[in-house]
Amino acid sequence: MRRKYGIAGVLLSAMFALAACGGGGGTAGNPLDTSSAAPSGSASGGGGTAVIGSFDFPESVLLASIYAQALEAKGVQVEEKPNIGTREVVIDQVKSGGLTIVPEYNGNLLAFLDLKNTATTTDEVNTALKEKLPAELEVLDSSPAEDKDSMSITKDTQTKQSLNTMEDLAKVSKDMTFGGPPEFKGRWEARLKEVYGIEFKEWKSTGATTADALKDASIQVGNVFTTDPKMIANNLVPLQDTKNIFPAQNVTPLLNKAAATEPIRTTLNSISAKLSTESLLDMMQKIAINKDEPATVAKEWLTTNGLA
Repeated sequence: MRRKYGIAGVLLSAMFALAACGGGGGTAGNPLDTSSAAPSGSASGGGGTAVIGSFDFPESVLLASIYAQALEAKGVQVEEKPNIGTREVVIDQVKSGGLTIVPEYNGNLLAFLDLKNTATTTDEVNTALKEKLPAELEVLDSSPAEDKDSMSITKDTQTKQSLNTMEDLAKVSKDMTFGGPPEFKGRWEARLKEVYGIEFKEWKSTGATTADALKDASIQVGNVFTTDPKMIANNLVPLQDTKNIFPAQNVTPLLNKAAATEPIRTTLNSISAKLSTESLLDMMQKIAINKDEPATVAKEWLTTNGLA
């Protein structure tokens, strides 16, 4: 899950705008409460129904909108639930059937299920995933598009301390403050120490503001995703993960197996076949820099690729 967000305000505004105008999220107090929500989109044309959720960061909201609009075009009755929360919350909802689909990242999903798994390539990760997934869940085809975790620093820090790799970071990390999503420490602290010997002076929960916290020097190292437009805007540098602690992070649909129909599976696999890292970064730049709505950006990409 990365993956995330001035530009921070722009991205949050995009999320809130989608939550407000998207396909029938729950009540303000509980985004999963559907008692008074009407499904969005066209009436079912025999393709079934689907409740599509997303994690609480803009790229996930964008991907969920791509899924939703493509499925609606195929006659699936769709309801969207954007910005639900972290993986810990969302996966349980897919297992229970409260959600039918969520756009996932195969490597982070595997780490969530089995943190000690050493699979790194896309094929290795997906093979391991099929063994580790709960019986209620299934993954479809992974797209070539990746949004990987990174341990990033500013260009200024890189120059002053001659840091290029995570092995370099291990030599100075005890004097540094790290920032990232609130769940990152629990998932990765032990593994970073085990593999690289990385230990930080302090861990801060910076969430959507991580890239900006690096820029203003309130942290020295941050978990920023590689398709975050602020990697370029804030002049950030991802340290080389020479020991592949962060596995492949291909965008991959995760489904509740019992609720998925063949039209749903076929449509989502068609999306995965055409989604690239370059197109994902381009779409995220339109949201962050041009202030375009995620739903509008999703529609444009689907139309260009003949999927809606």
